[in-house]
Amino acid sequence: MALGKISLMTIHTLQQEQRLPISLEAAWDFFSSPANLNAITPPELGFEITSEPEQRMYEGQIITYCIGVAPGVKLNWVTEIKCVEHGRVFIDEQRFGPYKFWHHRHEFEAIPGGVLMRDKVHYGLPFGPFGAIGHVLFVKPKLNRIFSFRRGMLEKRFGVL
Repeated sequence: MALGKISLMTIHTLQQEQRLPISLEAAWDFFSSPANLNAITPPELGFEITSEPEQRMYEGQIITYCIGVAPGVKLNWVTEIKCVEHGRVFIDEQRFGPYKFWHHRHEFEAIPGGVLMRDKVHYGLPFGPFGAIGHVLFVKPKLNRIFSFRRGMLEKRFGVL
């Protein structure tokens, strides 16, 4: 019996915190509705939810999207909501899409005057050494721009704490 090739993948991490002057319940209501993703995603991504959106997320929910990854190149992205602890945390994981691995944990915590939101994304790319080069040149800067855009849109919508 021959052993297969073992492929090691680098797992990258993106972390962000943001404080907003809204209640924990208001934050949860906004972020637990998949329909609100469009409002916090840069328009140049051409982000579109292609599944029938539910009012609120639930554990096991499958959400499908179409997203622009490069000019003129759109990909389907399928995520599953893996964990929902109402008012506290939810996790989405990619089932099919541009990443080899994607695990995004969203946490919410009531703080004086508002809510603290934490994002922690673990992700890995396909294509071995080419993926590593693509991470440095394209993926990491793009993810940073996406999360920066999101931060700005949330500040415009809810204010700054």
